[in-house]
Amino acid sequence: MKIAYARVSSQEQNLARQIARLKAIPVDRIFAKKQSGKNFSERNKLKNLLFSLKKGDIVYVTSLDRLGLNANDLTKLIQLIREKGATFQKHSLI
Repeated sequence: MKIAYARVSSQEQNLARQIARLKAIPVDRIFAKKQSGKNFSERNKLKNLLFSLKKGDIVYVTSLDRLGLNANDLTKLIQLIREKGATFQKHSLI
C-alpha cells in the first residue's frame, strides 16, 4: 500500500499543495495534520501511520522536514518504517 504523510506547522498554513502532490503519485491513504512537530508524543497522525504499516508498504512525504524535526528524529523514524518491513520515499513537489 502507498501511504503518505503531510504536515504543516500551524493552523494558518495550507496542506493543499502537499496533498495534491501526494495524490498525484497516487497514494492509497494520506495521514495529514496541521500542528507543530516538536514533540513526537503529540504527533498522533504520524503515530497512527507508523502503527498501520505493513510489510511492503511505501511511505511518501514531500519534504524530509515534514516527517522529522532533525537528522536524529528522521533517522529514528525511517528506522521504524524499515523495521515494519516498509520503505520510505521523499517525493518532490517539483
